[in-house]
Amino acid sequence: MIKMQTTVVDMKDKILSGERITVDEGIALAHEGDLYSLGFLADSVRKRLHPDPVVTYVIDRNINYTDICISACKFCAFYKAPEDEAGSVLTFDELGKKIEETLELGGTQILLQGGLHPDKPLEFYEEMLAFIKGYDIHVHGFSPPEICHFANISNLSVHEVLTRLRAAGLDSIPGGGAEILSDRVRQESAPRKCSADEWLGVMEAAHNQGMRTTATMMFGHIETVEERLEHLTRIRDLQDRTGGFTAFIPWPFQPANTAYAHLHAATAMTYLKILALSRIFLDNVPNIQASWVTQGAKIAQLSLFFGANDFGSTMIEENVVAAAGVSFRLSEMEIRSIVEGAGFVPKQRLMDYRLV
Repeated sequence: MIKMQTTVVDMKDKILSGERITVDEGIALAHEGDLYSLGFLADSVRKRLHPDPVVTYVIDRNINYTDICISACKFCAFYKAPEDEAGSVLTFDELGKKIEETLELGGTQILLQGGLHPDKPLEFYEEMLAFIKGYDIHVHGFSPPEICHFANISNLSVHEVLTRLRAAGLDSIPGGGAEILSDRVRQESAPRKCSADEWLGVMEAAHNQGMRTTATMMFGHIETVEERLEHLTRIRDLQDRTGGFTAFIPWPFQPANTAYAHLHAATAMTYLKILALSRIFLDNVPNIQASWVTQGAKIAQLSLFFGANDFGSTMIEENVVAAAGVSFRLSEMEIRSIVEGAGFVPKQRLMDYRLV
């Protein structure tokens, strides 16, 4: 107990004055910081970066264009193997109906992600982007593992793939597929997915082409505390070089219906501590997003006092987390009510955090 108090006290003035903490200090905070101290420090960082009591959110729909995937990640309950007859690919007609409903609900973007389909050429994704852009809506799509997959099947570089996708209508890239940016974890849990360096390489290439992206961390499966800090460090280092990340979204692994179903899901306390640590450590990422999709309304509301300044998406549709047995749903009105109930002002935003 004395050691914990000393660690937090020693770093308190440094964090409150806006100084960057080291990796070793981040590890110490993760191991020894108590919930109250981490929350207090994260809230102070949040208020320094966002002095106005505003909490943002975006109205969008998460469209998974296919569940067919060759990656077979052990933590995924959503994918279907290529030989599984239950697997499917959305038709453009189905896609159009989903976009029209999104627009009717005031949506400003489509979050477009899918499995690593073995048979679809790059032209298929270009045609899909062109079709979506016909609706004049922002496309936040194709996570780094998908981009790497497209490069592999087309024998093109990541830079060339990004150039073609941008020309077809891709506007920004979501941070999916990061999980934990440690190759030990990735080799054990998802050996067919892109490496940590490849994930970061896609993001750096996108940033260098002027695209904005988000970053995520899925924690609470087989990683260590040190590997969580390795992940945060690699995000912070890339952000130092490019400044291209608009937000960071940490969320806990949902074990049901996966190969890791024997693991216990992370508690709300663990989630809030990691959220707070992310806000403290990532001093160069402007926004931290709450994960109401995995935590529900009440914990998401609490997260606004643990470093989060963004409530994320209304998530008109969500399939991946739901496949693991978690199915929280919130309307725009409910999100605004939750934010106001915490004493903040809710404001709708775009992907780049300009207000609507």
